[in-house]
Amino acid sequence: DREIKKVMKTKSWGLLSFITSSGYYKESEMKADIERIRNLYYDNGYLNVVVSGPETKLTPDRTGMIVSLRISEGPQYRVSSVSFVGNKTYDEKTLKGLLPLRKGEVFSRKKLTEGIRKITDFYSEKGYALASAEPDIVPDEKAHKVSIIMNIDEGGIFRVGRIEISGNSRTKDKVIRREMRLDEGDIFNSKLLRRSYERINNLNFFETVELVPKPEVEKKVIDIDIKVKEKATGFLSIGGGYSTVDRLVAMIDLTQGNLFGTGRYIKLKGEFGGRSTFYEISYKDPWFLDRPVSMTLSAYNTERDYIGYNKKATGASVGFGKRFNDYWSSSLGYRYEQVTIFDVLEDASNIIKEQIGTNITSSITPAVVRDSRDNYLDPSSGSRNSLFVTYSGLGGDNYFVKGLLDSKWFFPVGKTTVSLRGRVGYASGLFDRKLPLYERFYVGGMYTIRGLDFGEGGPRDENGDVIGGTKELLFNAEYIVPLLDEIRLKGVVFFDLGRAYGSSETFGSDLRYTTGAGIRWVSPIGPIRIEYGYNIDRRDDESSGRIEFAFGSFF
Repeated sequence: DREIKKVMKTKSWGLLSFITSSGYYKESEMKADIERIRNLYYDNGYLNVVVSGPETKLTPDRTGMIVSLRISEGPQYRVSSVSFVGNKTYDEKTLKGLLPLRKGEVFSRKKLTEGIRKITDFYSEKGYALASAEPDIVPDEKAHKVSIIMNIDEGGIFRVGRIEISGNSRTKDKVIRREMRLDEGDIFNSKLLRRSYERINNLNFFETVELVPKPEVEKKVIDIDIKVKEKATGFLSIGGGYSTVDRLVAMIDLTQGNLFGTGRYIKLKGEFGGRSTFYEISYKDPWFLDRPVSMTLSAYNTERDYIGYNKKATGASVGFGKRFNDYWSSSLGYRYEQVTIFDVLEDASNIIKEQIGTNITSSITPAVVRDSRDNYLDPSSGSRNSLFVTYSGLGGDNYFVKGLLDSKWFFPVGKTTVSLRGRVGYASGLFDRKLPLYERFYVGGMYTIRGLDFGEGGPRDENGDVIGGTKELLFNAEYIVPLLDEIRLKGVVFFDLGRAYGSSETFGSDLRYTTGAGIRWVSPIGPIRIEYGYNIDRRDDESSGRIEFAFGSFF
């Protein structure tokens, strides 16, 4: 009974029914429930199941209704044999490997449907765009077994014909066409067609993207119509806010993500509050000189008051990236930065006083990234794995090496998503130079351990001021649930753990733990998140939790 009731939408009246609206009888829903019950039995080998009813009667006090269904299960059938007819290109052994039903197993219509999909996908990924697989199920009523005969119609190999693009009034054709994994004249491949959709959608220039295959059977050609609906890619945001760290904060952000319809990106940003100011201009060309090489440029200026000292930094960077295939890419960046530490308090620790003055960082950062996420802004499957190594010592005053390995995975569970992330970092000064305070790892905040303030999950000096660590370990787990699909609003619960460590501390010891929940919205101007983190192992002078707000990519 438990398994049957689990698949039904009709539920008994309960304490929360006035909130969830469960416990009400609807005839249309009951008809759908009967079909769900039949499918449950079909998926467990009961081919002759009969579900009759419903029979209804009022409870003795006439305040409720008793609903009864009669089920005649019949015998359970097992698979006696699996065979294929009509397959000319691929042998029976290859196709049997795609069908998740074996001789002797309990028959399952769900597994059969899954196998049909795998077989047709297998063919369509090799050019057989119209291949079909139709099963004949032959039951043996006496032995309670079924033989499965799979009729294959391969349909011949198709090539890609014309690729037509429509709906792009601003975006140039080449910006869309260069994301296609199929070219005119190629052998058709349904997997590459799906990947092409993901890549065009990930440009984030369009409200909707459709890739419509149009087969011409006689010519063995498939034309592809790409239909897009453009959305605004330029944003001007002016606002203000309040935080416990910066007090009143004013912000201005001018961004164009599709400059002149070329796919280039430019951003001007400014933030100024009671304890900090930040200005930045950045530019990215994903196809520099119309080649599959990206170029990024940025320049920035920032000033911030910390407890015990002030910091001012001015810098610029340039980087180039190369994509090797759909998932793998590499990059090489150069950064020049001038940092001044000043207004250091007299009772500040020696580690802070050693940083007084102006120092120059001249560094390069090679990186390797593998990114298979289905959606960059709001992923539900795939992963992003990256390795960054920074070497500072190309002139300047600071000599250090800093490495960061970050791995993020997304797993779909029905309409929900499980997200897991791990990150480890290591940094060290070179040639008897100490690692600058501003190059250390600071754990605490929205992007590391939620519920902790900046740097609370790491070393402190003798005055109790956070000074960052030379090593870092992080783990984040999230469960993401859709709340309102029509506006892409989601809820999230999470668990974070990790810490930053000084050079003499044992890596992996004394981990910090937090948990919490939040709301995420993929708004027209980008992802917005509001989250509350609860500090499970609260220490002296720490708050029990924090509410934080962020604008930008999730996780």
